[in-house]
Amino acid sequence: MNRYTIDMLETAERPNLIPFQDTQYSWTDDLPVCKQSGVGFSTNQIYREDGYRQEEHPFEDRSFHCRYDDSTFLYGVFDGHEGTKVANFAMQRMAAEILLGQLNGKSTDEEVKDVLRQAFIAVERGYFDSIGDLLAERTSLQFDIPDGLNSYETYQKFPHLVDKLNALNCELSAGTSAVVALIYRGRLYVANIGDSRALLCKTDTNQVLRVVQLSVDHDLRNEDELLRLSHLQLDIDSIRQGSRLGNQETTRCLGNYLVKGGYKEFEELASATTEPIIAEPEIHGGIELDESCKFLLLMSRGLYKSLEEVTGIDQVNIKLINFAVQEFQAQSTLTGVAQAVVDKVVRIHHDINMSNLQSTVTTGKRDDITLLVRNFNFPLPHALKSPTNQSVRFNPIVESVPIITMPENDYSSTGITEENSDLSTTETSSTSDIYPDTRSTNKNTRIKSYVNFSEYYENVEKRRQEGTLPKEYCTLKLRT
Repeated sequence: MNRYTIDMLETAERPNLIPFQDTQYSWTDDLPVCKQSGVGFSTNQIYREDGYRQEEHPFEDRSFHCRYDDSTFLYGVFDGHEGTKVANFAMQRMAAEILLGQLNGKSTDEEVKDVLRQAFIAVERGYFDSIGDLLAERTSLQFDIPDGLNSYETYQKFPHLVDKLNALNCELSAGTSAVVALIYRGRLYVANIGDSRALLCKTDTNQVLRVVQLSVDHDLRNEDELLRLSHLQLDIDSIRQGSRLGNQETTRCLGNYLVKGGYKEFEELASATTEPIIAEPEIHGGIELDESCKFLLLMSRGLYKSLEEVTGIDQVNIKLINFAVQEFQAQSTLTGVAQAVVDKVVRIHHDINMSNLQSTVTTGKRDDITLLVRNFNFPLPHALKSPTNQSVRFNPIVESVPIITMPENDYSSTGITEENSDLSTTETSSTSDIYPDTRSTNKNTRIKSYVNFSEYYENVEKRRQEGTLPKEYCTLKLRT
């Protein structure tokens, strides 16, 4: 019996604070939405030559962006795998583990970071507490299959048990990466596990835009993670040659009981002295949100991985910031900014995959994508604003404002300048084009006619001379 089974037996009678339901609805939906943020997304796609839209699996990303009070904001992006079960659970429980009094009395960065750390641990513990029935069913099925049989013999004699056991193992493999950003008393904290990513765009002393990655990619390219695994007596050379660790690609995640409670069942993990896949987050902060901080991007791996795949470069952070800056100039809402960036990456990935270029190595499909944008003070020149004057007239003349985009070669690995982006736009219409002129006017001024009746009067006069004018119009006095 492994540690997680023991923990669940010990806590079987402990009630959950918030009942978990694997549905689209979350109690976080009732929290006030942060108006300074927006979310864009795109479901996964398998590319077909006939252009027909086909998804490989249901959308597995989840996110929230809420305002708790004037000094507390919380954001999260959860990139689920093997189903939505853990991503849904984390979305519902994470906010409760941070915002329901845990921050009271916390003033130092270390205290706030500890709240975030404990929240991740509590979410995973709560999830494993919720799947006791699945584990009991799995254990029962394993007891029904005699020992000493190989895989082929087992399936030949007990096919229905094997099929049911495989389905349970798939459900128990559900997990999620997560990136959570907390703004608390004017400071920013970011915690993540897995390969969801957080990017902060800020200016340096020379007003050059800099891109700062505030998350850590917990994958097999991370040398620090490989070093951690080597300390657990794992064969790192063998791990480097593969693309997965157990049954997943990341070295940290929430959930996935099969590779945590049952890691000894995987050949490459069996020699580990303790659990190699962990839920311990890496936390950055607190970062003072001053004038240099422009905006924050939280994203699932599908966004930057799609761009990496078709561009052939590992570092795509600057390109994503480039896209975001361009859309800040063009869009009128933050949701529009986020969705436009997602759509641009999706279009690039689709076009390259469908172009059949021999030099391009593509997979023929794309993963789910979620992008959350939180603005601090970056200009959104076309933001929609409510009119201050209730007397508004319709102006049928539509004039477009020129959108000045940033050339690709204006970017470098060291950053970009706000001057290059030319965020100031020239308005082509004055205020009076939209709102009535409130200046005083003469009430007795004659209004110029705006309908031409000359043709009507000419026809009346013609018919009067011909004698065909009706009697009631015979006495009509025409205006000269």
